[in-house]
Amino acid sequence: MAASGSTGKNAGELLKTLPRVSLANLRPNPGSRQRERKRGRGAHGGNKSGRGHKGQTQRGNKPRLGFEGGQTPFYLAIPKYGFNEGHSNRRQYQPLSLKKLQYLIDLGRVDPSQPIDLTQLVNARGVTIQPLKRDYGVQLVEEGADLFCAKVNIEVQWASELVVAAIEKNGGVITTGFYDPRSLEVLCKPVPFFMLGKPIPKRMLPPEDLVKHYTSAENRGYLADPLKVAEARKLLAQKYGYFLPDITKDELYEMLCQRKDPRQIFFGLSPGWVVNMAEKKILKPTDERLLAYYSS
Repeated sequence: MAASGSTGKNAGELLKTLPRVSLANLRPNPGSRQRERKRGRGAHGGNKSGRGHKGQTQRGNKPRLGFEGGQTPFYLAIPKYGFNEGHSNRRQYQPLSLKKLQYLIDLGRVDPSQPIDLTQLVNARGVTIQPLKRDYGVQLVEEGADLFCAKVNIEVQWASELVVAAIEKNGGVITTGFYDPRSLEVLCKPVPFFMLGKPIPKRMLPPEDLVKHYTSAENRGYLADPLKVAEARKLLAQKYGYFLPDITKDELYEMLCQRKDPRQIFFGLSPGWVVNMAEKKILKPTDERLLAYYSS
């Protein structure tokens, strides 16, 4: 006890003799190169807060985005051209070449013995359609036209004259049809739509600027007169110098003649029908008002 008491007494006397340390009397060690910081202009916390005197940067209100100090901004100085007008609203068609279509048929991903539409092409990983990004279907391009040898009944949204000739030369049939974004989404992803238990909607008619295209027999439009389409097939064969096969004598004549109704989305399924995936049944409307609404 005595030893501990004496120790505490000595420690207290030692602390009394040591110099007091505070922020006010802190100094660098003697001989060190550290110099005392000098307080210069702007280091006193003045009313300018480091922003300087006057001007836009000194005040709290900053100019709007794109302001160039009063001179004519670039978006007014650069001239505008007609081909840029409405570029964000243009319809896009994903390209699919005849070479790739023949490749998908050879691999067995696409069955040529059945009518081919966007459902088969999307399921075969041939194209990717995104209706939310202004995709309106598939454009069949002529790459590989000299190699295409399949006999198909295909429906696309856009096709050139050479593509039509390459398909009809082999005894096939091609049709160009329009799908609105809602119908296009249902056609590309039918299983998720059937799981909702909703009736199949009607396909909308094309807008005014596309009516001429889809009513033209030269474009093989789905709204064209069948008699004019038959005449256009003969004229195209004469133009390109090939023999047009007679599909009426073909064993796949029934398949080649299958065409959708202008209001129909799927082959074999009419608008208004409900596909029950759980029970694997198809429910058809019986009410007269519904039949009148879903009729073409």
